[in-house]
Formats: sequence, structure tokens, C-alpha cells
Amino acid sequence: MTTIRTARDSQWGETFARLKAMTGEGRYEEVEAEARTLAALPRRPWRRRPPHWEARVLATGAAVMHGRMAEALDELDTLIAELEPVGLNSQMLRLIARSNRVVALSGLRRYAEAETVANGVLRELNQIAHRAPVSGLETNTLRHLATVLCGLARHEEAEAVVRGNLSRANGPAAGVLHTTLAQSLNGQGRYEEALAEVRRSPPRPPRYAAGHPDLVAAEALYGLGRRAEAEDAVRRSLADCERWLHPAHPRTGEARALLARVTGPKPGEESRGEPGE
Repeated sequence: MTTIRTARDSQWGETFARLKAMTGEGRYEEVEAEARTLAALPRRPWRRRPPHWEARVLATGAAVMHGRMAEALDELDTLIAELEPVGLNSQMLRLIARSNRVVALSGLRRYAEAETVANGVLRELNQIAHRAPVSGLETNTLRHLATVLCGLARHEEAEAVVRGNLSRANGPAAGVLHTTLAQSLNGQGRYEEALAEVRRSPPRPPRYAAGHPDLVAAEALYGLGRRAEAEDAVRRSLADCERWLHPAHPRTGEARALLARVTGPKPGEESRGEPGE
């Protein structure tokens, strides 16, 4: 890991671009460690891009993507309260932190709160769209909102949100959207369609999505009564979750719960007793 002890103000842009690239590569632990080192440096008078705040936003974002939702949520609440939206750059940093908060709340199954925060972020992004490049953050926040709507069992709304934004996404983000779409279709019992969407996801998703395609595929296969295939898929999902995500990541628990369902008695069997009982 490169140290930043002698970084001058002119180097901040290059430093943060490198850290964001590392985030895209899934190097969350390294990004968080280096960002926290940056955030702990002596504070300087505000420049165009205050490195202290951007470092803290990067660190908390990396923690969320790694799966430390509860820990990150407390820090995000403090960060958002301290980061007043004075100027466009600090306003964007605050919006990024709030979008990360949606993910943390959703991971903790606090879906109603997550929906409120997501809608607030989207409204504010719409207000500044003529002044800043907001498309990437907007697409990510809409994807988070679709996941939240699935958690609220509003699967038709989630499907509409995803389909409305598929054309705007590219690269790994598009594949993750296809998986989210499949999740919304599972919730509607449209399992064959869900499987077709999962197959459109990349064979190796971004690290934050590790285990998700196989988990959604396993749900669809289980819904179709294809239990052996569902078991294979959910075991792959659990292996990926345990390999790539923090042990506290909620997806790991979801995979274990689904595995227990898939390998347990078929519905109705557990209630059958011996004659005369």
C-alpha cells in the first residue's frame, strides 16, 4: 500500500482517482486503510476538494461494500451530520454518503428507512443534475432502491425501477442490475424469467455482488422444484460469500438460510406424523 505522508494539495485528485480505481477492483480493505490514514492527517484549510471528507466517504463506502453494515451505519450517520453541503463538491460527497447509507440500512433490513433516504437522494440529484455529473450516482441509488423495494415485497415496483435504468448502465453495473431484476421476478413467482436474467449477469460479478447471482438463481430453481440444481447454486453462492465478503455481510446469512430450506424437508413433509400419532 502506498503511503501518502508527503502528498501535496495538487496530488489529491490523483490519489483519490487511484483509490477509486482500487475500489472498482474490489480491494476494499486496502482502500479503507489508506483512506483512514488520509482522513487522520492534519486538517488543512478547505480547498476545492477537502481531502479529509472525501477520505472518510471512501472509507465508509468501502466498509459498506465489504459488508460491515452495522459498523458503517453509525459512522455514516456521524459523517453525514458533520458534512454540511456547502458548495457543490461537498454536496456531492454528502449525497454519496447518503446513498451508501441506503445500502447499510437495506442490509440491516430497515427497508422503510432506506426507501426514505433513497428517495431523498434521488430528489436532490435531480435538482443539481444541470450543475454536476450525477448519472452514475443516480443509477447506483436507483439500483439500491430496487433492492429495498424487493425487501418491502413491492416486487412489481422494483422491476419497473430496474427496467427503467438498464439502458443507462454499462459494464459490471449492468450485470448487477440484471441480477436485481431477476430478484424482483422471483418475488412475483416468475422463476423462468428470473433464470434468464441471471444468465445475463457476468460470470464473475464485482466483489460486492459476490454470491448474489447464484443466490438468486437458487431461489428461482427452488421455486421451480429443481431442488438438486438449487442446492448446487446456493452452495456456490455461500462459498463465494465466505471467500469474498466480510463474515457480517447479510448475504452470507441469506445463503445459509436458503440452503437450509433447499436441503430440508419438502413443504408439508415436516407436518406428517406416523399413523395414530
